Amino acid sequence: MLMAVLCTLLMAVPTVSAHHKAENKVEKILYIPHDNRPISDKQTAEVVKKLGYEVVVPPDEMLGSRDDLGKPDELWNWLQQNAQDADAAVISSDSMLYGSLVGSRKHEYSKNEVLSRADRFKAFRKEHPKMQLYVFGSIMRTPRTGEASGHEEPGYYRNYGSDIFRYTVLKDKSEMEGLTRREKKEYEFLGRLIPQKALSDWMGRREKNFAANEKMIQLTRTNAFNYFVLGRDDNAPYSQTHLESRHLSAEGKDLGKTRFQAMAGIDEIGMLMLTRAVNDIRRDVPFVFVRYNWGRGEFTVPSYSDEKIGDSIASAITAAGGMQVKSPDKADLVLTVNTNPNGRTGEANDRDNDGTPREGTKYFADIVSDYVAKGYPVGVADIAYANGSDNALMNELRDRGLLFKIRAYAGWNTPTNSTGFVIGEGMLTRHMKDDAVDHLLITRYLDDWAYQANVRNIIARQLTWLRGDGVYGNLDSKMDAVSSRSSRMMTRFVENNLPPFDSLAEIQVRFPWNRMFEADILHSAKQDINYFAR
Repeated sequence: MLMAVLCTLLMAVPTVSAHHKAENKVEKILYIPHDNRPISDKQTAEVVKKLGYEVVVPPDEMLGSRDDLGKPDELWNWLQQNAQDADAAVISSDSMLYGSLVGSRKHEYSKNEVLSRADRFKAFRKEHPKMQLYVFGSIMRTPRTGEASGHEEPGYYRNYGSDIFRYTVLKDKSEMEGLTRREKKEYEFLGRLIPQKALSDWMGRREKNFAANEKMIQLTRTNAFNYFVLGRDDNAPYSQTHLESRHLSAEGKDLGKTRFQAMAGIDEIGMLMLTRAVNDIRRDVPFVFVRYNWGRGEFTVPSYSDEKIGDSIASAITAAGGMQVKSPDKADLVLTVNTNPNGRTGEANDRDNDGTPREGTKYFADIVSDYVAKGYPVGVADIAYANGSDNALMNELRDRGLLFKIRAYAGWNTPTNSTGFVIGEGMLTRHMKDDAVDHLLITRYLDDWAYQANVRNIIARQLTWLRGDGVYGNLDSKMDAVSSRSSRMMTRFVENNLPPFDSLAEIQVRFPWNRMFEADILHSAKQDINYFAR
């Protein structure tokens, strides 16, 4: 059975011509992320660059940001200009249709404009029939509250976000299993409470997004793409995102998971598609063995997701071009998943994430230690908390000398962001030298552990002390002070927790989206702080 599945996967891997092999050139991969956040953009591209591939990314100013929704027509021109000698392209359809991920939520384009841009993929495929083309898009998210939207939804969502979310919960549940009499009354009440103009606008944006995604699935059916994946941005077991995903999954069911998937998560999918591109170029199908902490483990439904983490991990392995196996003995990656035994996901800024071991902490650290001691290539998906590392686990890994004996780590943003990213990175680090692996681990430890789980929370509580006007979500004139203070605290954290690598001599923290949620952390030897700036 295993061999039959493997043969099927290998048949789906595109062949590499003898002429291409003979050239022995550096493969060139075009990468158009869904925005210019460091994790979406340069941190993802950096992983593949460490393997020696040429990864070409559009200029930051062409990509979408928080306030600039992006420039889709300029991105199409850039793609055409750079495609002639490219071996593969990994492309965000959100960038090509709306300008960016945020643009998909806030744009003012007509449905015809969006669908005509989607049609350009058909023409692009005809012009470049031999290029391996991997495209990923998003099913629009359904934030639980206006605050949770992070000002990335239309303005009315700040006032009516909670009501809109609940309205869609009931709408989805009505389709799946029906509503009680009380729920029917609540649904009717919310329909009257939410301003009709706001609800019509929000649903209208989603209708355009849904139609565009349907179009992309149809294009996949005509072989316009080697692989197409739709990510479900922040959602819940019942929500508008979940409802639309059910219908889109049914639309593409005939394609099979080796050509199309709708899966939980979004920010990690660029990493998964780049990994798939590399695996296809190498004609490789990595084997992944997954081990969870004790307790709920694979049955955990983490925050910001609508499904069991075991299902999300299985989808991510398939999307990256790998295969899940039942034994670590022949695995190319042993993925250890730090779930809480009770199946709940905390937030990294919770008070109990203070470094004190909890139920399951030492048990999970023993799992990691055991696999490392046996020589397995270990990756750690740290998802006990969302939006940052589990401090107790990281302290255990530090004290046991394991931080730089594992091959990949992730503990950032949503749990599915972390699991997907570490799966992609872990598949690729097995081809890297130790120095390159250490560099990638440092990137994650600085961002996920030092900043997200520690420095960010401390600075957020100190914001009122700093001069200038600004808040967590809009730093404005406080930005320089926050950057300086964060850089100093990061330096102290590194001195206390990481080995004295030369590349950690200078640390600078920047905030490209004018908010504290994400940071661009530059680190280098002295007098070389611009080394990682593109």
